[in-house]
Amino acid sequence: MQETEMKGKSLNELAQWCHSIAVEKGFWDEKRNIGEALMLIVTELAEAMEAYRHQEDAHFREELADTFIRLLDLCGGLDIDIEQEIHEKSQRNKKRPYKHGKIC
Repeated sequence: MQETEMKGKSLNELAQWCHSIAVEKGFWDEKRNIGEALMLIVTELAEAMEAYRHQEDAHFREELADTFIRLLDLCGGLDIDIEQEIHEKSQRNKKRPYKHGKIC
């Protein structure tokens, strides 16, 4: 997929694209440590929080993008149909009560 063809793609298509780049760059040469991959996603969110705290808007947006890239790469690498998973979870969430018992 060319860079100009990214807009308007499904999450599954973006997952395959992000994954193909990670494969090309050697991140999947060996079996991935899933715990490590998940923590790298968390790290990107922490970096976004730091950028937000320092009011660095462009850096904040970039770190959010990094978070999605890592998450979509993982979905692509594990052959997860993330669109279906989001659909199914959203259907379950729709049936939950208001704030489902949380007061925050």
